[in-house]
Amino acid sequence: MGSPIAMWVENKDFVNWTEAMSVAPVDDDAKVRRVTRLRPGHADFPGVFKYSQHDVRPILERASARETAARVAAGAVARRFLEEFGIAIHSHVLTIAAIKARMPEKIDWDAVEASPVRCADPEAAKAMMAHVDWCRDNGDTAGGVFEVVAYGVPVGLGSHTQWDRKLDGLIAQGMMSIQAVKGVEIGAGFENTEKLGSNVHDIIEPWSGDARPFHHVTNRAGGIEGGMSNGEPVVARMALKPISTLSKPLPSVDLDTGEVVEAHYERSDICQVPPACVIGEAVLATVLVGCFLEKFGGDHLEETRRNYDGFLAGLKQFRPKAAKSRGGSTASKPRL
Repeated sequence: MGSPIAMWVENKDFVNWTEAMSVAPVDDDAKVRRVTRLRPGHADFPGVFKYSQHDVRPILERASARETAARVAAGAVARRFLEEFGIAIHSHVLTIAAIKARMPEKIDWDAVEASPVRCADPEAAKAMMAHVDWCRDNGDTAGGVFEVVAYGVPVGLGSHTQWDRKLDGLIAQGMMSIQAVKGVEIGAGFENTEKLGSNVHDIIEPWSGDARPFHHVTNRAGGIEGGMSNGEPVVARMALKPISTLSKPLPSVDLDTGEVVEAHYERSDICQVPPACVIGEAVLATVLVGCFLEKFGGDHLEETRRNYDGFLAGLKQFRPKAAKSRGGSTASKPRL
């Protein structure tokens, strides 16, 4: 309908923190459970100085990836909207630590969903799980790389006319906002830097597979050129660092005494790369919906659909037409 959608996510652990994180004074200071030992790699160090806090607890709780539960919930609504226009989003794990998955010609997304580590390569998945177990047993953590792909994205989302409307820029901002993500590439971004331009850019050829009159033979650009979707699958890859909280803590300092101590340990996972896939799907869905509505507008679904269908119909004007001349019948050049 176009009206606001509200969702409720209950934090069932909240009742255990009513005193420890009370906004009002607490009679027994011991119940507050202050944290003063800073964790390397976390928001603790800059957060306490930026917000003038003498307790790390408010920083570490607000910086937690638990915040993404709300974004995943909103992303589910965004995904459902995109499905109305034939857009589907998937994700999978490419690497955990130095273990790399071999990419099949066609990914079995059902198998990815069934995999404990969301990996399309069963053998690599076994090695990944073994490495995560090793990290758990040795008090360490593991990072990796995951990929999110959107199929069916129409040509023309985003814009080259303003820096803050570029689709790849918006995707990068959204993905970098996910906790522990330290790198984002669109398509084969980093790999392409090692190649000649003739081996990087995607050749364009006539096409009749959808509303576009032309398409790209390959998709090294990850579905985005000049800040705009080009009709190919949108592909984003994210590098996720190992989680900062270690069960065998690194050396750090105590905020109160300044003494060298072991960093604070807060309950934590060992490897967040597989669940980060789900967060990445939600982020990409949210970004695509924003750009989709900017392009096609509408105050309700049917109005947006009419605008969308009108845009696709308008692409027909770019299809080559047979033209007659005194020299005989020739094919006219495509209008680009």
